[in-house]
Amino acid sequence: MITGSFPTTRLRRNRRDAWTRRMVAETALSADHLIWPVFIRDGSGDPTSVNSMPGVVRVGLDRLAAHVEDAVKLGIPAIALFPATPAELKNPEGSEALNPENLICQSARLLKREFPELGLIGDVALDPYTDHGHDGVLRDGYVANDESVAVLERQAIIQAEAGIDIIAPSDMMDGRIGGIRAALDAEGLIHTKIMSYAAKYASCFYGPFREALGSQGALKGDKKTYQMNPANSDEALREVAMDIEEGADMVMVKPGMPYLDIVRRVHDAFRVPVFAYQVSGEYAMLATAMELGLLDRERGILETLIGFRRAGASGVLTYFAVEAARLLKSG
Repeated sequence: MITGSFPTTRLRRNRRDAWTRRMVAETALSADHLIWPVFIRDGSGDPTSVNSMPGVVRVGLDRLAAHVEDAVKLGIPAIALFPATPAELKNPEGSEALNPENLICQSARLLKREFPELGLIGDVALDPYTDHGHDGVLRDGYVANDESVAVLERQAIIQAEAGIDIIAPSDMMDGRIGGIRAALDAEGLIHTKIMSYAAKYASCFYGPFREALGSQGALKGDKKTYQMNPANSDEALREVAMDIEEGADMVMVKPGMPYLDIVRRVHDAFRVPVFAYQVSGEYAMLATAMELGLLDRERGILETLIGFRRAGASGVLTYFAVEAARLLKSG
């Protein structure tokens, strides 16, 4: 039975031809919307594989520039650096985070010499440096908020002085954005941006990332006392509002795909740059399904990324970034 304006209105007409589909597409995806997370390790030689993340590697400083070169050529605007700190340098206080010669700082100086226009994002948290695996300092088994913030402020300064363009606090301590902004400004680092992990959930999807950093099994307890409850949505808006007020230039939702509703709510409520992190567990699920032939690899990569953009993300941190940029370049 014909109803409404059919057959006068046929929505399929605009879907008939590829050029029409492109012309009326509501959402765009390009290399400009991609950020590539890169794991750096101590030592030299060939990159080492991350077993739980097919195709992802840890790279030493001697191979870092070559590793990043394709991303630069493909027009990816920024990479995010994550250090696989050697176990012997980890301690309860995470003191290696404050070493101006740590892996992130050395990497930043190297990459700024090789690729001055490449944006560098530095992870600011203590979990890559502590032997207990938490994002701050422990006092009587509890992560001490204000004491941790004081360390994060110094960590941010050290990274910015080394050449990091965007400080990305991933710890979820209360008040750390305001503290870091004030600390950076006091050192004259007024142009250093802050991308706040504003809505970071205590998620099960981070497991492969912890293997990549060599901290798998080191975490004592869990992070539920400072990262968000996956059941909460309104709380995310309060977190984002506080971070913007404290000086965040852009905000992030993490994980990504299970929290696209949060991305949309943040976008609609604040109209600020909001990024999403397609985290290691998401990547591992997709990459494994693709390897088994259960998902079309090219279509799967691009469909998930356009989903982030459609939800309102200004950009996506994804381990697929270089592959996606190649696909987009090839048309």
